[in-house]
Amino acid sequence: MLFDVTRSEFAGIFGEDRIATLPVTAFPPAAADTEGARLLQTVGLPSGTFPLRQPDEHDGLLPLVQDVVHIEDFEDAAGDWPVIGWLVNAHLALDPVSGMVHAFDPDEGTVRELHTDVSSLVQVTFRFQRLLAEFTFSGDEGDEEADFERLDGEADRIRRETSGIDPLPFQDDETVWSVVGDEIAMGRRFKGDSPGARSLYG
Repeated sequence: MLFDVTRSEFAGIFGEDRIATLPVTAFPPAAADTEGARLLQTVGLPSGTFPLRQPDEHDGLLPLVQDVVHIEDFEDAAGDWPVIGWLVNAHLALDPVSGMVHAFDPDEGTVRELHTDVSSLVQVTFRFQRLLAEFTFSGDEGDEEADFERLDGEADRIRRETSGIDPLPFQDDETVWSVVGDEIAMGRRFKGDSPGARSLYG
């Protein structure tokens, strides 16, 4: 794994009730015992920025790529990879062989390598969610420009520090994580009773 991610660190910041996991039974047999699947079962993700896909209520399984996109649209795509979530405009799927996370855009008919492994997905999700939970605006209209510069700097630091270990999530301006980072830097995605949301929305 590229990143050292622990459930205790997440729970200490967000609380156990805001950590989402997937049961081992949700994965197809070929993926259930992979390192990436185990990470999603045991460490999980802080809920919010990237919601995990819920297993089907009837059979308890995650959908496969072939269930959510027209697989013939995707060259060399693997239809039996489990879909673990949705981000911006793409289904995110786990390749159980390589351990990589891919983003399938059904509208564009494209597939991209998004993370070298699941620890990278967990780390980026955690860092953006933490920024959204903890960032505080000054509340002074005269300092608004400086506040947004500071916010943009924090989002850019996440991009830079991630890219130093895994270049895939922010390899260009078009990846779904680049879009999320831009939205956060513009003051979007702040929700609930976070300091940022209270400052922006009253």
